[in-house]
Amino acid sequence: MHELIGDITLCILFAWGLGLAAQFSRQPSILAYLIAGFAIGPFGAGWVKSQESIAIISELGLIFMLFMIGLEIDLKKIIRAGPVILIAGGVQLIGGALLGLLFFVAIGMRLGGGGYDALYLAVACALSSTVIIVKVLYEKHELDTLPGRITLGVLVLQDVFAILFLAVQPSLDDLHLGVILLSFVRAGALVATAALLSRYVLPPLFGRIARSPELILLGALAWCFLIGEIAEWLHLSREMGSLIAGVSLSTFPYALDVTAKVTTLRDFFITLFFVALGMTIPIPNLSVVGLALIIALFTVASRLITTFAPLYLMRQGLRASLLPAINLAQISEFSLVIIQTGIAAGHLRSETSSAASFAFVVLAVLSTFAIVRSDPIVRRMLPRLKRTGLRDLDQVVAVGSMEDNSHAAARRVVILGFFRTASALLSEIERKHPALLSQIGVIDFNPVVFRTLSERGIQVTYGDISHVDTLVHAGIGKAELIILSIPDSLLKGANNEKLVRHVRSINATAKIVATADVLADVKDLYDAGADYVTVPRLSDAMVLLDLIKAADAGLLAERRAEIDAMLAERREVLP
Repeated sequence: MHELIGDITLCILFAWGLGLAAQFSRQPSILAYLIAGFAIGPFGAGWVKSQESIAIISELGLIFMLFMIGLEIDLKKIIRAGPVILIAGGVQLIGGALLGLLFFVAIGMRLGGGGYDALYLAVACALSSTVIIVKVLYEKHELDTLPGRITLGVLVLQDVFAILFLAVQPSLDDLHLGVILLSFVRAGALVATAALLSRYVLPPLFGRIARSPELILLGALAWCFLIGEIAEWLHLSREMGSLIAGVSLSTFPYALDVTAKVTTLRDFFITLFFVALGMTIPIPNLSVVGLALIIALFTVASRLITTFAPLYLMRQGLRASLLPAINLAQISEFSLVIIQTGIAAGHLRSETSSAASFAFVVLAVLSTFAIVRSDPIVRRMLPRLKRTGLRDLDQVVAVGSMEDNSHAAARRVVILGFFRTASALLSEIERKHPALLSQIGVIDFNPVVFRTLSERGIQVTYGDISHVDTLVHAGIGKAELIILSIPDSLLKGANNEKLVRHVRSINATAKIVATADVLADVKDLYDAGADYVTVPRLSDAMVLLDLIKAADAGLLAERRAEIDAMLAERREVLP
């Protein structure tokens, strides 16, 4: 016991020290934890030698990590995702796994006879890292963009796919239709048990202890381990049980409270899991490094095939098809979990596990850089893709209700970039000044915006507003009023000041309305040639002040009724 406490102490100290280094160098913290584990483990300095300690640390971390992943899976979002995300996610998962199986069998990996290296690698390479993707997209303010939503939708479907694989994994040694059906029956029984208990038993219990933080925490942990033990009794696994326990609580009224209470404990044990995983990574030889590079190259190539292709065929445009493929081009931390379950079951060799871990490290570093630089990467790739014969939405002519509007007559009012503010503006014009719609043109590269506005008969040019050629081609030189409503934090390849200078160089007489994120930008925008600069937070503040006055006067209910009535009449492009 004292040995275990000492080992955990070393794990936390080294994870913290290397985690600080990762923070300063803007690298994923998971990499720091893996390196910390390798440094103090049997293949490094050898300060942690007990295999029992490593196994206990790893299993506890794994259980908590899967429980939290389950808590963050929103099944309602999957249902509401729409056909684009569901089809793209399905093709990426099934196509990626099948391609992986064929590829790894072709290069000599085992499949059958007690060895399932090819299968585990195929599944591992089909999954992408939620931790890395969400962190980088959040920092880039891209979670709510179309490529961001597609990426997140695919990640959720990947988690569901992993649950199904974990249901079958214990029976791989005797896999046939009956065994598969039995595995799914067991998994169904586990899900049904968890769902019934979480719906009818947990709400009154958690309702009684809602004001007791320590009991909320203990209740969540008890639930996690209870479902884990039920899974073990059903010949599944504690890890799968903890995942199901989290999923069953994801729509629970107290899910946010439970997540907040468990997060700190989760972070502690997830750190231990990745440190323990790092301890199992041996010093690589040339064959392990070679296999890791093959795995990494296959993962990137398979994402381009299985993510870009279906999105492109569903007419999402080259840009919105490429960005999710770039975002998803790495191996998931969940993949490492699956690999570890395979090692524990004796299904794959330690060399294969080591290669997968090294591939994870390589892709985590490279994909972080690629996602951060995804916009310039896509800009360089688009002309080359077009030269191969691939057509973007600006080249689509008379497909259904979509038209090529790039050569249409210039409009008096042009909106550069179309996001939520522009969507609200257009709805207001439809309600109050519908005749003005025929005088408005929009330039944007969101395929949803392009299709929806085209169907409504509004002129829209599919193009990148940061390119001067796009602005010239769209007839900016003849516009009388040009509106830039997207803040700098959401613009790609430009900012409002740069756009104002571009527009002013093309059109010296038009009135230009721009948007400022911060007050210091206002003067710069006027100096660049803007005629009026909006500062959204000022208008928001005035609305809030008005509501404070309404609340003091007892009129808040009336104001809500007014806004509810207005919202009911709106037909926004981006709701």
